[in-house]
Amino acid sequence: MTRLLGTPDTLNPLPPVGADFIDAIERSRLMGRGGAAFPVAAKWRAVAQRSRGNAVIVVNGAEAEPQSKKDRVLMSERPNLVLDGAFIAARVLRARNVILYIGERHDVARNAMLRALSVRSEPERRMVTVSAAPARYVAGAEAAAIHFLNEGIATPTNVPPYPFERGVGGAPTLVQNVETLAHVALLARTGETPRTVLVTLAGGIKKPGVLEVDAQTTIGEAVLRTGGATEAPRAILIGGYFGHWVEPEQAWDLALEAESMRRHGLGLGCGVVGLLPVSRCPVCETAAIMRYLAGESSAQCGPCFFGLRALADACTRIAQRGSNPEDLTRMQRWAVEVRTRGACRHPDGAAMFLSSSLQVFAQEFASHRAHNLGRTA
Repeated sequence: MTRLLGTPDTLNPLPPVGADFIDAIERSRLMGRGGAAFPVAAKWRAVAQRSRGNAVIVVNGAEAEPQSKKDRVLMSERPNLVLDGAFIAARVLRARNVILYIGERHDVARNAMLRALSVRSEPERRMVTVSAAPARYVAGAEAAAIHFLNEGIATPTNVPPYPFERGVGGAPTLVQNVETLAHVALLARTGETPRTVLVTLAGGIKKPGVLEVDAQTTIGEAVLRTGGATEAPRAILIGGYFGHWVEPEQAWDLALEAESMRRHGLGLGCGVVGLLPVSRCPVCETAAIMRYLAGESSAQCGPCFFGLRALADACTRIAQRGSNPEDLTRMQRWAVEVRTRGACRHPDGAAMFLSSSLQVFAQEFASHRAHNLGRTA
């Protein structure tokens, strides 16, 4: 089995590929590795159908999720593999421009990509521009990337139009995560169906960091490969801050493969698996993340700007044992009401995270509420 991080980062001529390479991607069932797990072949076809030799490829290395490190590790250690994937996409989709959209704080990754680019052919170098993605949670979203590259503002915009319809400079645009492009490069070189995933093990892990494993590897197996947990976990966060808390006994035997996750109503998202130790207060942890997400609001609409702030404030009051008796009930209701009403998906993701917290940590929230009621009685 070919691995991304197990492949030498050598510079070789690109394999001959044409429009029919999209069929190979479809047969491989490759899903995007940036969060949404959308079928890659479908994205490429949508751009190919509209490209008149003017398409744009955006290599998304923003990686704004606080716990995630997989994309910057990949760019740092296998930059040529990522560039190969980008140039293959450019060839198949008849693109004139490739934009490296890399997080402004990811200096090591950006410098590695620039060094790799410096030894590519002159025609390839001329195609590429580099843009620093702002250090904002929403900056990695497709629509936010397009908005930033067009207007200098890294906030998501309403869709449609979708990037494949009208993206950078009004041209059909493919926005693809760096891990996805690296898998495309390996598929073109070896013909092998991508079978590995990159995950960031975070939180109560003895050796936190990035691990590449077979997609059928369970969360429990991945944790053991990084030395195990520092102490018994109270819950496991799958997919980062837009993900779900899961009880350890349920999460331990879950395979990291996208379809397996989907069958359980979950998603690997940005590839983060975070362990919350039993010694940490889950209500306080939830409140801290909600404050962060509220602070990262695009401030474009009420559900995001006011709704998330109200949810974060209520959650913080409960965590600090200073809430009023109605805070928990209101928070449960508001977490439902803000969904699908925002100008972008930010309030949806935050509300999904909070809802999983209220479900998995129901006992802890009830305990905090009971304490608050005792103080006000």
